[in-house]
This record gives sequence, structure tokens and C-alpha cells, in this order.
Amino acid sequence: MSLHTDPVLSNREIAAAGHDNLRGLDDWREMDPKQQPTYLDSAALDEVLTDLRNSPPLVFAGEADVLKQRIAAASRGEAFVLAGGDCAESFDGAQADKIRARVQTVLQMAAVLTYGGSMPVVKIGRMAGQFAKPRSADMETRDGVTLPSFRGDIVNGYEFTEESRRHDPERLLKAYHISASTLNLIRAFTQGGFADLRFVHDWNRGFLASNPGYQRYEQTAAEIDRAIRFMDACGADFDALKTTEFYAAHEALLLEYERALTRIDSRTGEAYDVSGHFLWIGERTREIDGAHVDFLSKVRNPIGVKLGPTATADDALALAEKLDPDAEPGRLTFVTRMGAGQIGESLPALLSGIGDRLPHVTWVCDPMHGNTITSNTGYKTRRFEDVMAEVEGFFNAHRDAGTIPGGLHIELTGDDVTEIMGGATEIDDEGLRRRYETLVDPRLNHDQSLEMAFQVAEYLTRRQ
Repeated sequence: MSLHTDPVLSNREIAAAGHDNLRGLDDWREMDPKQQPTYLDSAALDEVLTDLRNSPPLVFAGEADVLKQRIAAASRGEAFVLAGGDCAESFDGAQADKIRARVQTVLQMAAVLTYGGSMPVVKIGRMAGQFAKPRSADMETRDGVTLPSFRGDIVNGYEFTEESRRHDPERLLKAYHISASTLNLIRAFTQGGFADLRFVHDWNRGFLASNPGYQRYEQTAAEIDRAIRFMDACGADFDALKTTEFYAAHEALLLEYERALTRIDSRTGEAYDVSGHFLWIGERTREIDGAHVDFLSKVRNPIGVKLGPTATADDALALAEKLDPDAEPGRLTFVTRMGAGQIGESLPALLSGIGDRLPHVTWVCDPMHGNTITSNTGYKTRRFEDVMAEVEGFFNAHRDAGTIPGGLHIELTGDDVTEIMGGATEIDDEGLRRRYETLVDPRLNHDQSLEMAFQVAEYLTRRQ
């Protein structure tokens, strides 16, 4: 399988893809797209976009198609999606140790869910592209000084200076190159033996042995070891355990970047956004007649849409018709983010209104974004108990509706940060000061991530 990288399409390519499909890729430009950077140097932007259009794909269309099949299995209850990673990746955070720790944490969570839930886990990282974040205001004021808001390293810098906060198109190209190196490292980890399930104990190396989740994970790892030894005695083939599939996902927020990395697949003549395998539309940009929905309706990747507590059944049905008119299993995922206090009312009403009209859609829970608070000490945080209450409400609502809870979408890190209060380590308001490192949203640390995995494994067992 090959992908064309030339931005100037030949007559043969146009014939294969269809005139309407190709022209449609730029319709979003006439729709006043939200949450886009304001670049002052249009010539510099054009130069960067030309470089991106001529750059190799970060992922391949065939990989995106396989992921679509895996997500389709989750929609039928035959698998479970686990998407996890940073709220917003940083250029400085693209270090081998930090990337490995995030991959380790997702692998550990997946091992717990696979063993406890007795089903395959589709592993997706909020990695290699999650550099942009939507903001509620374009400008930020500190001590009487007003500057553009920080929109993620792909747009501008975090330091509160005029030069740092300038929207710089060169950052688009830097994000591409860092994404490429991150993907190379992830592939090395997951295909080169690091992810071999027979070494499940090794994934705990580098994490604090004093964490409560460590001992519980080691117990599960020992049970997996015994199961593998039993299969070995029976003559089982372990080739499937040596490597694992691991996909990259991010919010498709910056449409110039996504358009520049869209290619025509030579197998099918279809357009794929090769910036990542799985792309999603956020709660702030999911308008049915908006630019983001229009653009992603024109590419063939598996895609997601965040649905907050105000989302109605009519909203969901309209989005499904626009984004997935052929009702293709695995194509569309709805990621609900209701908040612990509202999910018990909002999600059942949404599922009831939809009824049995979207059996092909995969339902995933984002228990993070609806539960953000400000601590007494001024930190943007979340309570672990609220996060887990939303997860429980998600499973309960789907159980009552007779629908399938298909996965989790969470913000996590492999580092032992103190950004979310509560959990077995009992991080309190004052404890947030110890290692609060996020530049945008608070993340589950390694131990809290494992604690979540064990609880969700119990929910999966009850579902069977």
C-alpha cells in the first residue's frame, strides 16, 4: 500500500477519487472555522503548509482501516477501546523516558482490562499529534497585560511574553517532526518485544513500588504468568503475544494542519488524514454545519465526536448522518463527557432518544472533561472519585438502555504527578503542590490509572 504525497493531483488520481470528493476537502474554508490560530505572516504559513503537503505520511491508510475494524468489534461488545495520554503534548515532553512511561501505563491498563474483562483491548494513545487545545477565550490577562491565550505548543508558547504567545506557523512543522519521532518510538516499543505479554512484570519497572496499585498489578501479572505457563504446557503458539497494535489519536482542531496532511490512498482513491489513525471533533467544534464536522466527513479515518451534557438525540442522529451516512461499523465513535453530577440524567435521556437507530456507533466515556474544578489552593484539578462516578454512570446507563459501553478516553501520564485529587494515594488539596506539571488539564498519574483499570475490569465482568 502506498500513499500519494504530491499535493498536485494527477488526472488519474482525480478520476479515481472523484471530483466532488476532492473539491469537498476544502469546503471548510468557507465555514468560518472556530478555534483556529491567527497567523500574521501569511507567506511563512504558506511555506510551512507546502512543506507539510510534501512530507511523508505519519500513518498509513491501511492502519486506519484496521483500527476501524477493531473499533467496530467494540461497538458489538467484542472488544473494549482504551484511549489514553496527555491532555496536550508538549515539545519538551517528547522524551524517550516520558513516552515509554505513557506507553507502559496504557499497556498495563490494557493487561488488567483484558485479563479481568476477558476481551481484547484496542489500545489508542493520545500521542504523536495531541499538541493543540481549544480555549474558551482568545486572550488572557495577567497583571494588566493582555496576550493571546496558550493554544498548545503547535500554535504558541506557554511563557507569558509577547514573543512566546505569538502564533507561529513554524510550530506546525515542528509538531509534525516530533509526531514522527514519537511514532517511531511507539512502534519500536510495541513491535520490538517491549510489549510482549510474557514480560508483563517488566512493565512495572521504573514506577514507584510503594504505590498501592503496584502490588495489585503484580498480583494480576502473576496470574497472567500462570495462565501463560499453562498455555505453554498445552503447546500454544505465542506469536500473538510478542507484539501489540497501538494507534495514535488526537483532536483534529487545526484544520490547515489536517488538510496539509490529507492524502489520496492509491488503493481506493479515498482521502485519508494521515496525521493520525483516529481523529476526533471536540465539544466546542461539533456544530453540524461547522467546518470541523464538514472536513472530517470527507476523510475515511475512524473518527470520534465529543458529546457533552447538552447534546440531544437529534444532535447525535444528525452527526451520524453527516459523518457516517453509510452506517459503517467502526467509522463513528461518540465520546460522552457529561460530568459525574449529570451523567445519570443526561446519558440515559440521550440513549433513550436515539433508541436502536445507531447500533453501528461505538460509545466511549471521557470521564475527565466534565469534572474539572478549581481547588482551594487555586489549581485546576479533578477529583478521582468524580471521575470514577462518571465511569460507573456510563456503564449503568448503557446497561439500562441495553446498549454497549465500548471504551474509555482518558487523560493520563506515566509520571507520578499530583494533579488529580483522591484515589488510593489520597492526594489532597495541599498535595497538588508536590508535582503539578501539566500546562493545560490535570491528568491521572500512573497509580490512579491502574486503580481505574481494576475498577473498570469489574464493570466489564458484570457486563458479561
